[in-house]
Amino acid sequence: MIKLIGQRAIASVLSLLGLMVLVFFLSRLTGDPAVLFLPIDASEAMKAQFRALHGLDAPLIEQFGRYVLDLLQFDFGDSLRKARPAIDVVMEAYAWTLPLALITLCLVVVAAVVLGSLAAFNVGGFFDRMVSIVSLIGASAPDFWIAIVAIVLFSINLGWLPTSGVGTPLHWVLPIAVLFIRPFGLIVQVVRGSMLSALSAPYVKTARAKGVKNLPIIFIHTLRNAMLPVITVIGDQAAAMLNGAVIVETIFGFPGIGKLMIDSILQRDFNVVLAAIMVTAVAIFIMNMLIDVAYGLLDPRIRH
Repeated sequence: MIKLIGQRAIASVLSLLGLMVLVFFLSRLTGDPAVLFLPIDASEAMKAQFRALHGLDAPLIEQFGRYVLDLLQFDFGDSLRKARPAIDVVMEAYAWTLPLALITLCLVVVAAVVLGSLAAFNVGGFFDRMVSIVSLIGASAPDFWIAIVAIVLFSINLGWLPTSGVGTPLHWVLPIAVLFIRPFGLIVQVVRGSMLSALSAPYVKTARAKGVKNLPIIFIHTLRNAMLPVITVIGDQAAAMLNGAVIVETIFGFPGIGKLMIDSILQRDFNVVLAAIMVTAVAIFIMNMLIDVAYGLLDPRIRH
């Protein structure tokens, strides 16, 4: 297991280095921040002063070298828009995104595993058909369409929930509900398919022949062996949520990392963009490590 984690760690560090180079140079292709931040009638002298103040007048290679040296000291520079350390701005946004992602992911995993397992156990029945139809609709529906329909129905027509913001617990309901639907649809289908395969295994038939009840067969004897492909999909969906679920956060005005990245890209706030991407990449790297550990715990063959 330690060897496996070490190999994954080396591969992840190399990926982070490649990502750092790619993001730095691509962000510089989006335009000149001096044009965006200064008034339209700003003189060339004012623009030159702005570039010199933020180190944007140096050759690109020199800027990159300075960025790498600062990064080694965990210094991501200051936000051009907010005049504060970029890492502080990013961590404030993550303080909103993390609870949103964790609450949604926990609800998705519990609901999808329970309903997908029961659907597989009652394959071909009414409950199985209903779960399959609902999950297919959920997996196919685009997030922006679900969000717009939810706002029109629950906020505008019924007036039950606010359309945007984060002032009260009710503000979290629609973003969580919209983020829930698509991963739920995908994971339910994977759980159902994996459980169907596991339920046909000889050890399940033996358990049934010995008179073991249905629920222990599903959730004790079968579920563990069916979880490997499910964990892979859960990891993918968790990574998407850690990226901030950009569309959902933007539509609902949720001040998370996804909305911050969109705003920072549009405003050429390079330091915030770079800090947000690097922090997100590290978070996804840690999550992938946890998934690898989970693989090893569920299947001893992977540890070797």
